[in-house]
Amino acid sequence: MLLGRKAPALLCALGILCACSSPGDDPAVAGTPTTTSSAQADAITRIVEEAMADRHLRAVLVQVSEGGEEIVTRAFGESMTGVPATTDMHFRNGAVAISYVATVLLQLVDEGVVGLDDTVAQWLPDIPHTDRVTLRQLAQMTSGYPDYVLGNDEFSTAIYADPFRAWTPEEILPYATTEPLLYEPGTNWNYAHTDYVILGLALERITGRPVDELIRERVLEPLGLDDTVASQTATVPEPVLHAFSSERREFLGVPAGTGFYEESTFWNPSWTLTEGAVQTSTIGDLHRSAVAVGTGELLSDESYAAMTSTALRGHTHAQPDCPTCFEQSEAYTYGLGVVITGDWLMQNPMFGGYSAVSAYLPDEEVAVAVAVTYAPEAFDDTGGYTNQADTLFRRIAAEVAPEHAPPEHR
Repeated sequence: MLLGRKAPALLCALGILCACSSPGDDPAVAGTPTTTSSAQADAITRIVEEAMADRHLRAVLVQVSEGGEEIVTRAFGESMTGVPATTDMHFRNGAVAISYVATVLLQLVDEGVVGLDDTVAQWLPDIPHTDRVTLRQLAQMTSGYPDYVLGNDEFSTAIYADPFRAWTPEEILPYATTEPLLYEPGTNWNYAHTDYVILGLALERITGRPVDELIRERVLEPLGLDDTVASQTATVPEPVLHAFSSERREFLGVPAGTGFYEESTFWNPSWTLTEGAVQTSTIGDLHRSAVAVGTGELLSDESYAAMTSTALRGHTHAQPDCPTCFEQSEAYTYGLGVVITGDWLMQNPMFGGYSAVSAYLPDEEVAVAVAVTYAPEAFDDTGGYTNQADTLFRRIAAEVAPEHAPPEHR
């Protein structure tokens, strides 16, 4: 999801704010701080505890390391009422898996199977406009395809009418591909889930293998991400970090001032990404992923440079008919499946009452992983909310690596 943006009804998609756990809590309940720098660990704890109170967070999971040495791994707050959050809990990792899809593509480029500038019509000739769009443009979100999520009222209505529905790519894509391209491919940028649904279909045609197998064999298993699994259903492996949301408030016609807060843990996430890349994960795997993606562990130097390129800066712009077009800057630049913010490489998913960040600073070998759920007060009168995992990441990053504090993105 877009960092720093207020979630619209679809993408933000009870009770009392949970008390933060204290450093002396039972490790089986809250997770014990594991530190190489107690001062840094204490500072991170203070940052999280302040955010929980000020930003109305229900639970926070965090893991931070520097130079391969763990600074802190800890859980704060509650998963459900009376059920403390723990660091082994599973949650949806959303856009983190976009980095895995891009990694698979770049591995195929390294192997000489495809070229980034190959047109998509070679494999998907029946999808409109693929004769004008390249694999690179899909991975970099410069294809011009509209997003089927943001700004699409028809799709929002369908999702909120039945949040448990299982969607297929064939059902999703017509919401976007039947429309004209927003711009000539390669001439602008817009955040579009559409691009990665099409890219997933292309990878399956290129390899003859389903995306979940490609990611598992090429990314998850080599990196030891044993707690990251794909599922097109709403299941989440135990133990579960539960999520709650108010984002259907307007859709259901709940008046402002009337309490509304519902469990969203088991809303079906099949609409969020290409089939086979809809995943659940843990804070440990998010942290490991940050390091691997951030160092280009699975890629050639050339492909890593392509993934982390800031070439879009100065070449994109806002566009009236495009709700997710904006000028790329130091605060936010899209590479190939990763976001570059300052000197950090990251992803920051947010939907269905969850938000998270997986981020790495190559200059200092700092990795930050954060996952967040929300208390009722975090939602405004429309059910909207902002990505507080992203806010927490930026505060933690500034504490651990002050000379490389990530810039604010508006």
